[in-house]
Amino acid sequence: MVEFFGENLEGFVFTKKGWVQSYGSRCVKPPVIFGDVSRPKAMTVDVAKFAQSCSANKPVKGMLTGPVTILKWSFVRDDQPLSQTAGQIALAIRDEVVDLEAAGIKVIQVDEPAIREGLPLRKADYAAYLEWSVDVFRLATTGVTNQTQIHTHFCYSDFNEIFTAIQNLDADVITIENSKSDLKLLGALETHGYAAEIGPGLYDIHSPRVPSVEEMTARFAALQKYIPAENLWANPDCGLKTRGWPEVKESLENLVAVAVNARRQHQA
Repeated sequence: MVEFFGENLEGFVFTKKGWVQSYGSRCVKPPVIFGDVSRPKAMTVDVAKFAQSCSANKPVKGMLTGPVTILKWSFVRDDQPLSQTAGQIALAIRDEVVDLEAAGIKVIQVDEPAIREGLPLRKADYAAYLEWSVDVFRLATTGVTNQTQIHTHFCYSDFNEIFTAIQNLDADVITIENSKSDLKLLGALETHGYAAEIGPGLYDIHSPRVPSVEEMTARFAALQKYIPAENLWANPDCGLKTRGWPEVKESLENLVAVAVNARRQHQA
C-alpha cells in the first residue's frame, strides 16, 4: 500500500531488512523518505486501463494511497515540517489522479487510513494537524472534473475526534472498516451527520470465514437506521490482499447478492 508507491516516486529509498510488524504475522518494509518527493512517471495508469478494458460495461476504480498515509507509514526526513513533505507527496498523487482521469478512469479512490493514527500527542496540536491533513488530501484529489468520483477509505478508529476533518475532505464516497465494531462507530454519523455517500464494511476481511448473505443483509438493514439507503454502498471492510481466491470469490458473490436485493427493495 505504501511500498509500491515509494518504489515509483523520487525521494524514497528502501532497506533490505527493515521489517516492521503490521498485525499478526504480517510485516511491512516502510520506505525511507530522504529527499524531495516527485513522480517521474505514471504509476498505476497502465494497469488501470487494462483492468477497465476487461470490464467494458462497468467502471473500474483507480486505487491510490493518500499523502498522509504514505507519510505516516514511512520513515520521514526531519529537516522540514511534515506538512511540507506531505504536500510534496500530494502533488505527486495529484499527477496520478489527473492521469487516471485522462485515461478514462472515472472512479478513483485515495486511501487515508492513517489520518486518525497520525494525531499529535497533545490535543492542542490536533487542529493544525487536521487542517494540513485535509489540505493535502484535497490538493491530491481536486485536479479532476466533477464527473469523476473521488472515494477514500478509513480503517477502524475513533471517528468522533476527526469527523469534521472527514467531512472537510469533500470525498464523494467514503468506505469505513466497520464490521468488527458491531456498528458502534456509526454513532459518529448519528452525532455529526454525513450527507455524502458511505460504505461501512459488511464483513471482516481479516478472517477466512465466508459471510453469509443473511448476516450481511441484516447488517446492511441495520445501517439504514443511520444512513439513507440511496447513500449506502455495500463493500468489505478493507482490501482483500491477505485472503485466498476461493474465499474471496464466495464472499464477494454473497456481497453482490446483498447489494442486488437491496436495490430491488429500494426501487420497489
